[in-house]
Amino acid sequence: EVRLVESGGDLVQPGGSLRLSCVASGFTFSVYDMSWIRQAPGKGLEWVSACNEGGGSTYYAESVKGRFTISRDNAKNTLYLQMHSLKSEDTAVYYCAIPKYVTHYSDSDFRRAPHGNNIWGQGTQVTVSS
Repeated sequence: EVRLVESGGDLVQPGGSLRLSCVASGFTFSVYDMSWIRQAPGKGLEWVSACNEGGGSTYYAESVKGRFTISRDNAKNTLYLQMHSLKSEDTAVYYCAIPKYVTHYSDSDFRRAPHGNNIWGQGTQVTVSS
């Protein structure tokens, strides 16, 4: 059974930093693309970032480029999201996710909102507020 467990969310002031982690189990982590998705209060799901199985190829939403960095440690089955210069609009529940039916994302996946063709965890709350 696929299991994705996110952690690291917290209340942080604008301009602050956080690092989210996602520990994966139940599948061969090192062959899957991984992603971070978020859902802000009252809004739909939004792609945040993704990386390929080796971590060398990445995708970032325009809203987080230059502030967030995705990385992974395949030896630890763990995905990370380092977030800097946090803004109030980053407030959301953050989920890590994998494609449900394939091992890799395609560019077209990121041109529409995340949907049921992904498996994600229970999420971790990030609140940016003074």
